[in-house]
Formats: sequence, C-alpha cells, structure tokens
Amino acid sequence: MTGLTSWLWALPVLLALAIPAWALCTARRNAGLVDIFWSVFFLAACVPYALAAETLSGTALAVLAVVAVWALRLSGHLARRNWYAPEDPRYRAIRARNEPGFWWKSLYLVFGFQAVLAWLVSAPLAGAITSGQPLGAIEWLGIAIALFGLVWESVADAQLTRFRSEPANARRVMDSGLWRYSRHPNYFGEFCVWWGLYVVAAGAGAAYTVFAPILMSVLLLRVSGVPLLEKDIGERRPGYHDYVARTNTFFPGPRKESPCTQS
Repeated sequence: MTGLTSWLWALPVLLALAIPAWALCTARRNAGLVDIFWSVFFLAACVPYALAAETLSGTALAVLAVVAVWALRLSGHLARRNWYAPEDPRYRAIRARNEPGFWWKSLYLVFGFQAVLAWLVSAPLAGAITSGQPLGAIEWLGIAIALFGLVWESVADAQLTRFRSEPANARRVMDSGLWRYSRHPNYFGEFCVWWGLYVVAAGAGAAYTVFAPILMSVLLLRVSGVPLLEKDIGERRPGYHDYVARTNTFFPGPRKESPCTQS
C-alpha cells in the first residue's frame, strides 16, 4: 500500500475516533475538551500508516517515536489543564453562534472538522512512515528540528503552568523564560515540530506534502492560534498591551524597548 493510499484510509479512522471524543465532551458539556484529542488524532493516523509500510525503516521508527512522545505529552498537558476547567471562551463563542442544538452540531462543526484538519496535516507522516527510507542526513535534520520544537513547546508549557499556579499571577502577564522572547513560544515549538517532520518526509520522497506544514502554519498564525488567543486577552490582563509592544509575536527574538519606557 502506498503512502497516498494509507493516507486516504486514515480519514475514516479519524472520523470514527471523533465520535467517542464528541460523546465524552458532550456528556461533560465542554466542547473545548476536543483539544485533548487533537494530538491523539495524529497518533491514531499513524496506525494505518505503520500497517501499510512493507517494513518499518529507521525513518518510520523515528517518526513514530517523535509523534508518540509529542502526542502523549500534549494530550496529557491539556487534560491536566482543561479537564475540570470551564469551557474555553473560543468554544463558548462557537456554542453561542450555533444554539439551539449545538450538542449535535458540534459533532461536525468541532470534532469532525478537527479530525479532517488533523488528517490533512498528517500527510507527511504517511509519506515518511511508508517510504522504507533509511535515516540519512536530511531525515536526521528533520528529526532534529522536530525534537527541538518538541522540547521548546514542552518547556514553554511547563513555564506557563508554573506561573499560573501562583495565585498572585492571576491577572499578570507571563514575561519570563521563553515567554520573554515570544508571546507564543509553545506555538513556535509546534511550528518547528511539523516543519521538521515535513523535512523528514521530503527526504523520504514525499515533498509533495508541503501543503500540510503550510496549513499548520496558517492555523497557528492566522486562524485558531495567535489571533483567537490575543482577541480579548488585553481585557483580562491589563499589562498585555505593553507586553505586545516589547515582545515578538511568534518567532523568538530580542526584546524591543516598550513605548512606555521610552523617554
């Protein structure tokens, strides 16, 4: 079975997984819990990719390992953070726009939609895992980029979790660690993970899957990532506007002088 064929077979697998995820989140009346399943969709997609491979080459095993660690870490982190928390404002807004009947509409508006997005973004995984390609210089480079991104986003998440655990920081802005150099270092890490995995796929002959990391980049930078998170955060955290003035949005970089501190 080719990478393209296994990729097509992964779509019904992810749509099937979306149903119990929807049922669980609907029972808890919290559609935002879908975020816990986002990374699990990718891990599930790897099953048909691995089954389709004639042999699990070094490249396949490396990609499977990176995806497994990435998916389990992110899912666990979001479960700890969100399981008992109120529904995320982004999903409350979607709920408000689609009542009455959001409980069943969310099956396709939220869960089915995210399953399809995950399927599209997972295309490089299909190409890399089914290629039978041994690990070469290009593949090692891609794995290194992906691992860098994984570590970067893990550290960023841990720093923010520790910051939020202090009651005194309830309305303060996280302005230290990796968050000193980028307002969204966790998203930058995610960006690196998926471009790294694409480099692996390109080295294994699946350069045509470039649409996947581009789609992920658009989601992070223009759609559900940065824009939605920053839409109203200035109202909840008074110091955020000054933080914006002196800190890069996405890509890490040196601090800028805040207008508030200029003479």
